[in-house]
Amino acid sequence: MAHCGGAPGDAVKYLAQAIAQSPENAEPYELLAELRRESPDEVARSVAAPNNLWQFVVGAYLRFLDGDMNQAAQALGSVIGYRPDVAWASAPWFGDERFLEAVTAAGLADATLNITDYGPELSSDAARDRLRPWFRAIDVVCDREPVAEAMARMAILLRICGRTDASLALCDRADSVERVSFAEVVRAGTWRRLGDRRQTAAAFRRALELDPTNWSLYLDLADLMAEDGNFAEAADLVHRGLEHEPEDVTLRAAGAAYQARAEGSVTHLDLLLELAPEVPHAGYRNGLIEYAVGGPSLPADRITAARRLQAGN
Repeated sequence: MAHCGGAPGDAVKYLAQAIAQSPENAEPYELLAELRRESPDEVARSVAAPNNLWQFVVGAYLRFLDGDMNQAAQALGSVIGYRPDVAWASAPWFGDERFLEAVTAAGLADATLNITDYGPELSSDAARDRLRPWFRAIDVVCDREPVAEAMARMAILLRICGRTDASLALCDRADSVERVSFAEVVRAGTWRRLGDRRQTAAAFRRALELDPTNWSLYLDLADLMAEDGNFAEAADLVHRGLEHEPEDVTLRAAGAAYQARAEGSVTHLDLLLELAPEVPHAGYRNGLIEYAVGGPSLPADRITAARRLQAGN
């Protein structure tokens, strides 16, 4: 408090800055806990409407003190995703047995996905080293509370960090608990990262066997077939997906594109040009157009119209 003129709110910010400098140092956390005991209302107000990183850092620890381990983990996961260059996971409370024994598999899975929200680069040795306590938490929680869906979600982070063997192994552990389609989807993504298209397709097909009404899985597999030049099968897969979600514009556009490419169908190219402005992802839309205009014997005027649309005109 002496550093801050006796103002508890300023003291909280000062201690948060100390944590950022050395997250593994226990002293700032101990001082925060003491400050909270002495001035609970002021400390609570300092993080009540967080809009700065330091407030989220402090909030995560305060939730730990409150015994709300899921919210503590989720707040810390968001902090890590936003500033992955700091070893936030080395916070003493995150490795505390009280935390590891109470955080749920679902809660840690949510927190783990929070790390990925900002698309951080995590595949370096330095990033993996900073996340080592998080990897340990995944192991501990999955041993204590094995939940297949949660385990598959946590395997995504392992893949993003370049720990592909560990990601596949965690999906295998999930399978031993319960077969869920999402584990196959995560496994497909990992095989794709490794460049094994055969294994990727096989995992998507297993996912469909487990969840045959999931239209997005048909689209995932169709896109993979299109990348391999198998447009007839891609079109067939989309058609099967449309049986379950006939109004989805992205699915309809993909089907039109793959049919146009496979058969040189003007009707399907025209349908794609009609639907394309509604496809939400511009990069995906333009990829579909690129596939479609390669169809055999398509009229030049339709190709010109497609190119204009592709260029945003």
